[in-house]
Amino acid sequence: MTNGKLNVAVIGSGGREHAIVRKLKSCAGAASVTAIPGNGGIARDVKCVDIDPLDVSAVVRCCMDAKIDYVVVTPDDPLALGMVDALCEAGIRAFGPVKAAAQLESSKIFAKNLMKKYGIPTAEYETFTDSTAAFNFVRKSFASGEKALVVKADGLALGKGVTICMSLAEAESAVRAAMDEKCFGKSGERIVIEEYLTGPEVSVLSFCSGGVVVPMVSSMDHKRALDNDEGPNTGGMGCIAPNPFYTPEIAEICMKRIFIPTIEAVKKEAAPFTGCLYFGLMLTEAGPKVIEYNCRFGDPETQVVLPLLESDLLSIMLACTNGALTPEMVRFGPGAAACVVAASGGYPAMYRKGFRISGIDATESAGAIQVYCAGVKRDGDSLVTSGGRVLCVSAAAANLEQALKTAYRGIANIRFENMRFRTDIGKLALSAVKK
Repeated sequence: MTNGKLNVAVIGSGGREHAIVRKLKSCAGAASVTAIPGNGGIARDVKCVDIDPLDVSAVVRCCMDAKIDYVVVTPDDPLALGMVDALCEAGIRAFGPVKAAAQLESSKIFAKNLMKKYGIPTAEYETFTDSTAAFNFVRKSFASGEKALVVKADGLALGKGVTICMSLAEAESAVRAAMDEKCFGKSGERIVIEEYLTGPEVSVLSFCSGGVVVPMVSSMDHKRALDNDEGPNTGGMGCIAPNPFYTPEIAEICMKRIFIPTIEAVKKEAAPFTGCLYFGLMLTEAGPKVIEYNCRFGDPETQVVLPLLESDLLSIMLACTNGALTPEMVRFGPGAAACVVAASGGYPAMYRKGFRISGIDATESAGAIQVYCAGVKRDGDSLVTSGGRVLCVSAAAANLEQALKTAYRGIANIRFENMRFRTDIGKLALSAVKK
């Protein structure tokens, strides 16, 4: 602690972490901010320490040696490995759920069974540990008239463990990939097969502290790789906030039937949830239903939600950790935000790396635009591509239309070989706003 201020560390290396780092840097209570491991773009803002975030003991030792007072654990894998538990045992406060509570994301079977037990609305489902039984189930389902199914690996799979299957052949392929071909390793040894829900999707990130849940502004992710929601699922190709389909009436229903019941259920079944809980929702004709839980800030949702946050982020996080969170602490400004992801050609499958990136400084100097780096590393004085989702261009404005125009104007200045991005981010939301 320096002059009463905290030395803060953020675990992770993506665009989400870049957005969190920049927000924390502006907080009055932060003496310093460090990223572990960060990336080449984040290193232009704060110190980065190159330690594998999955090496829990090494991260804890680093934080102790660097006299870190507070750690924000954002990626799913370190949370599932018990990073928060280990930090707390070492006497270091942390933002994020303990391992037992993180099961909400690390095991889809745990989450689905919890929702079923406590009456939280979600898709009908079956679970499988044997591929033969799974094959028989999908064949029987499509033979009886089912039009689509969703196949999900039970464990964490870098956001790629969910396959929407519009035919029997696709469902069989998804089961085979997960269970027989081991495409997701141990994460696919058990799978969930559930009904295909339709309706507008909504992401709601929420600050949580024990039995208190305070939702943030809603958002809409765009997971498919290609325009018109075509192609394979990705980690997210762009996002907008707020989501126009998420009305105050629906928000009230979600609070009563989903948010509070979830927090109470996980407290009873595992441990009190502290940190950020992401509710992935589908607004069906029968009402809102849970698609998935994430036990951390979403990516790219964070890149549109945090620019709209007016409250001090570090103060909110500390309140969560200390059991002092209240709804009045969390304030969002008016207006809207949008982000567009620049990805490597071929993502989410095979792609090439090492291409020089240009245009970041010029884009940000234009004002009202933030460029958050993800799959980026430093090569001398240059930044080069090192991942599938390379960076995210975010903009906040008085309304959604202006935010989208600004974000697309910004991404037009970014250049690297084999770069691609969706050209229709926010199209559905914008049509709803204009009605």
